[in-house]
Amino acid sequence: MAGRSQVGGSRGRGIASCVSYAGRCNEQDARNEEQHDDSCTVVLSSRVAHVRFVPCVICIESSCVSAFARCMGRLPPRTKTPEGSMTFTTPTISDLAANTVDLLPAGGLEQKLAASEKRGTPLRVKLGIDPTTADIHLGHCVVLRKLRQFQDAGHHAVLIIGDYTARVGDPSQRSKTRPMISPEEIQHNAQTYQDQAFRILDPERTEVRWNGEWLGSMRPDELFTLMSRSTLARILERDDFSKRFGAGAPISILELIYPLLQGYDSVAVNADIELGGTDQLYNLLMGREVMPHYGLESQIVMTVPILAGTDGVQKMSKSLGNYIGVDEAPGDMFGKVMSIPDEAMPEYWRLASGCTPADAALQIAELEAGAHPNEVKRRLARTIVACFHGDGAASAAEERFDTMFRSHGVPDDAPTIAVADIECNEAGMVFVPALLTAHLGVASNGEARRLLQGGGVKLDGEAMTADRLEVTPAELAGRVLQVGKRRFLRIES
Repeated sequence: MAGRSQVGGSRGRGIASCVSYAGRCNEQDARNEEQHDDSCTVVLSSRVAHVRFVPCVICIESSCVSAFARCMGRLPPRTKTPEGSMTFTTPTISDLAANTVDLLPAGGLEQKLAASEKRGTPLRVKLGIDPTTADIHLGHCVVLRKLRQFQDAGHHAVLIIGDYTARVGDPSQRSKTRPMISPEEIQHNAQTYQDQAFRILDPERTEVRWNGEWLGSMRPDELFTLMSRSTLARILERDDFSKRFGAGAPISILELIYPLLQGYDSVAVNADIELGGTDQLYNLLMGREVMPHYGLESQIVMTVPILAGTDGVQKMSKSLGNYIGVDEAPGDMFGKVMSIPDEAMPEYWRLASGCTPADAALQIAELEAGAHPNEVKRRLARTIVACFHGDGAASAAEERFDTMFRSHGVPDDAPTIAVADIECNEAGMVFVPALLTAHLGVASNGEARRLLQGGGVKLDGEAMTADRLEVTPAELAGRVLQVGKRRFLRIES
């Protein structure tokens, strides 16, 4: 997913230093209450999924339980936490600032929160995405979790779908112009992204806007006014453009105005805070620069780190094949986490586990103290799978992993197909690349050929070769076809 891009799971702690945790509620979802003083109440619900907080003066002054950000107890109603969804605890001000790289200007977040508390209204926290691909991965979840933290602190999340800016193409970290995407593809990608984002965000507390609402109806004179708010010299300051300009590489006029269009999104929704990855810093700062020209107070800019992919080196990206998708099967997700380098575990605990910063620090400390990396990585894999699929699925995924890699067996849940149901060509032969794309999740015939060339396709444990792309049905009957380390297909006679 190109363009704009820690609260933990049920393990979350840190309810408040001034309030003792009265214990987990029973299965009938009873609630426990403890009084801090006559005007301060914390209500704890089962699974520590939500916390209702009505602050007293002591709490406001000490900032415990993020009193500034709780808007004097204005919390949404508690909701049930379905199996496989993520649970959260109330974030403190330090939680909101945790795992950030840029927080500009200095002291701005505290000022915004204090002003919000004084007004008695929540902050508008913006995250914009350009739907250039359909699926989101753990890398996208870093900033989505940060947005969820603000939701759980009582603030208003504004998710902007960049249906209009996606046609332009975000030039961030690009050495050449992005190809244009059709409106139909943008629509499909946006809906899929939105559905997956709600695995983390609370949809009832999320305002979803499409920037075609205002950019699509912008008159030429309004566009000229917007473009007058910056200069070519200012635009060329960004590293992406300066490198391309110095190398004589093409830069389209559309790319030059992209930061201004994204900045105008902040004007349209009157953002108080804008979130993004570190690659978005220039675009986010442009929003700060543009807003005062329209009579608005500049937004706070907050960037989060970019998660490395499963190779532990390059940023997580579907195009690089080093991603872990949020909608992947539990077994595949578990196996991919187990494949990351040991050196990447601290980063994954901090950014991808869904744990609180304190809990992540405990895991990292254990690793640094000499704990076996495999055991810590297994714990990490279970934690990540449980975030999206539940504890039961996480345990089953680990068992499946052990069957595959410790016992070198075929998982019991491997799909099965009758050889008679496999499509043959007119000569009665099975085209192997087509079989892989139809039944083993390979993206295309071209990718299937590359897998065959690399020895990544096996039949009963023996590598198939790329010089023989057609086989008879009899050669497949009663055997197991395998792609990579985690995908299997039983073929019955």
